[in-house]
Amino acid sequence: MKESSKIEEFAESLKSYLNVVLALNKLEAIERTSVIGPSLITGVLLGIIGILFILFVSLGLGFYLSAQLGDSYSGFTIAAGFYFILGLVLFLGRTKLVERPLRDKIIQKILTEIK
Repeated sequence: MKESSKIEEFAESLKSYLNVVLALNKLEAIERTSVIGPSLITGVLLGIIGILFILFVSLGLGFYLSAQLGDSYSGFTIAAGFYFILGLVLFLGRTKLVERPLRDKIIQKILTEIK
């Protein structure tokens, strides 16, 4: 009889422990999400602002070069050529220049938030 009460007590303790561990994991997931979510939104907003900045600087450069060269298309062609070369460099070196640093930054951010 004493053994069955010990087994029941152990089962209750185990059930209680598992409930606490589950609750702790839920709270940790909520904490990570609450930190990473706003960071992601901020990054997207900064990316949009950066793209708009580059767009308007490119338009200004295109108009300026077109005025300096005396026709309406040369400046925009030069700006487009610059972006083509930049895109080609990024495409050829995407693993080393973009994917690996971005992956490392994400992992570092997640691991920093866990501690």
